[in-house]
Amino acid sequence: MKTLNNFDVSKKKVLLRVDYNVPFDNKGEIADDYRIKNSLPTIKHILKSCEQLIIMSHLGRPKGQVVEELRLDKVAVRLMKLLGKNVAKVNDCVDIVLPDEKIVLLENLRFRRGEKENDRMFAKKLASHGDVYVNDAFGTCHREHASMVGIPKYLPGCVGFLVEKEIKFLNFDNAQRPFVVIMGGSKLSTKFPVMNKLLPLVDKILLGGAMIFNFYKEQGLEIGNSLFEEEQMVTARLLLNNEKIVVPTDVVVADEIDEKAKFKTVTCEKIPKDWFGLDIGSESVDEFKKILKKAKTVFWNGPLGYFEIDEFAKSTFEIADFLSKIEAKTVIGGGDSVSAIRKLKLENKFTHISTGGGAALAYIKNKNLPAFEALEL
Repeated sequence: MKTLNNFDVSKKKVLLRVDYNVPFDNKGEIADDYRIKNSLPTIKHILKSCEQLIIMSHLGRPKGQVVEELRLDKVAVRLMKLLGKNVAKVNDCVDIVLPDEKIVLLENLRFRRGEKENDRMFAKKLASHGDVYVNDAFGTCHREHASMVGIPKYLPGCVGFLVEKEIKFLNFDNAQRPFVVIMGGSKLSTKFPVMNKLLPLVDKILLGGAMIFNFYKEQGLEIGNSLFEEEQMVTARLLLNNEKIVVPTDVVVADEIDEKAKFKTVTCEKIPKDWFGLDIGSESVDEFKKILKKAKTVFWNGPLGYFEIDEFAKSTFEIADFLSKIEAKTVIGGGDSVSAIRKLKLENKFTHISTGGGAALAYIKNKNLPAFEALEL
């Protein structure tokens, strides 16, 4: 594989694709700079010998138009603070003359339609900024966008340290057993392809999130107003017949989805008709802990309950805390699972926390992601 360790960037203009699609709070400030921090090892390595470093990223979904609040100005300020070096931020990503500065940050790539459309001329213009290309934007490696798959047609390239690290920890082909997967989230349709890929490799898959109501429905149980996917009933039936699949036996239900809702814990057979299932119950959490205690490898993707409301995030927090204390290889597959871990300030207690939720799942399903194929890895 072409990585920075065997790729020459000395005295070259290096075009670096990162993933600075960071969340902002309601005051318009960066709420979490985890992705920026994870790009620093690659940036520092390149700066040791390059002539110039040109960094590019997307932010949000501006749909090919300039959206002022999605400019990368505040990202540039945070990067300067973390790096301790000046970063020259420019106001577009193509059709500009770059300043004579060591580090340049281009404007949001998605302000241009050519990015998502993988426009050939747009990719060529981006490529003209550099002599070589480095892809360290793992969270976007499953996207066929110009900055991911177009630029490698015009420049020699490699992957950065973050992408290399993600590939290493998300490869479970030779995972130490017992290997346990925790799969949460709302939609069985998006998680089933990953579960199907992992089933031959795992000892158990522990289920949480709204997808569990597909399984209750398939068993003829009342699920009230709980979310489920009608078209996934056949999938639920297939998985129910697999002894590796563990479905929660109790759930936390509420009369509405609100912070002030009435809620209680019931067995899966006693969900009230008009109530919502919003978390897994304490008995199920205890059962999960018994299984996880014996694990040597754990992969977790997706919250176990309605994470946005604290009362229904308890199982997610409890499992996060438990996983931080066991002696196993623990890999977190991005998304809201990471939010829970960061909220509890447990980031340093896990083997690896992925920077890409969708990309992590896409890589597990099929290692030949578009960005990797473009680099001929």
